[in-house]
Amino acid sequence: MMPMYQVKSYHGGCASLRVELPTCMYRLPNVHCRTSSPASKAGHVQDYGALKDIVINANPTSPPLSLLVLHRLLCDHYKVLSTVHTHSAVKNVPENLLKCLGEQTKTQPRHEYQLGFTLIWKNVPKTQMKFSVQRMCPIEGEGNIARFLFSLFGQKHSAVTSTLIDSWIDRATFQLKEGGSKEQAAVFRSMNSALGKSPWLVGNELTVADVVLWSVLQQTGDCSVPAPANVHRWMKACENLAPFSTALKLLK
Repeated sequence: MMPMYQVKSYHGGCASLRVELPTCMYRLPNVHCRTSSPASKAGHVQDYGALKDIVINANPTSPPLSLLVLHRLLCDHYKVLSTVHTHSAVKNVPENLLKCLGEQTKTQPRHEYQLGFTLIWKNVPKTQMKFSVQRMCPIEGEGNIARFLFSLFGQKHSAVTSTLIDSWIDRATFQLKEGGSKEQAAVFRSMNSALGKSPWLVGNELTVADVVLWSVLQQTGDCSVPAPANVHRWMKACENLAPFSTALKLLK
C-alpha cells in the first residue's frame, strides 16, 4: 500500500542529525572582573567603579551605633561624602547626633568621592537603608543593614564562618535586644564560651557580628543579666578601637 504523502529527509539521507541545545537560559556579562575602580580590595563598590549613595533613615531616640561604627571603618577604605539631615517632622535632635558622622566639610567635587553616606534622623519604627536608590528595595533593621555595609569591605568568608556571623547577628536582634532575661542569659553564656576561645566572636578577626553585638549591648544598657568576664573583656577591646569609642560618645 502506497503512503498518501512522502516527505524527503531534511538532514540529507543517512547523515547524522546534530542538534545544539543551549546550556543556560540567559548569558550575562561577568561584572566581578572589572578593575577600573580606584578602591583596593573592595567589594561591591569596586564592581561598579562609580559613586554610590547610601541613604539611611534612623530614629534619633535609638541611634544605630553599629552603622556609625561601620561608617568610620568605611572612611578608612573609601573616599566617603558624609552628610546628616533631619526630617521636618523631627524636633530637637541633640547636637552630638547632628555631628555623628564628623565634620561635614565638602572640599572636593561630588564625582571624586566613591561613596555617599547620608543619614537622615526621622521618626521611623525601624532603621531603613537604600543603596543605589533607583535600583534596589530598601533594607530594614540595623542588623541587616550592618551585614550589607560590612560586605562593602570585600572580605570573603567560608560558608561555616558566614553562618556563624549570621547566627550571632540574629541572636543580638531577637534574643538580646527583644528577649527576656532567660534569652539574654543564654546569649551571654554563648558569648562567654566563644570569647574564651578567641579574641573576637568568630575567630581572630573583627567581624560584623562583633559590631552588631556591641551596639545592642550599648543600647540595652539596662540589661537584667550581668556580663560575664570574657564578654566584659571583649567590650573593652571593642571600645579601645577608635570607631567604637567615637560612636560610644553619642550616648553620653
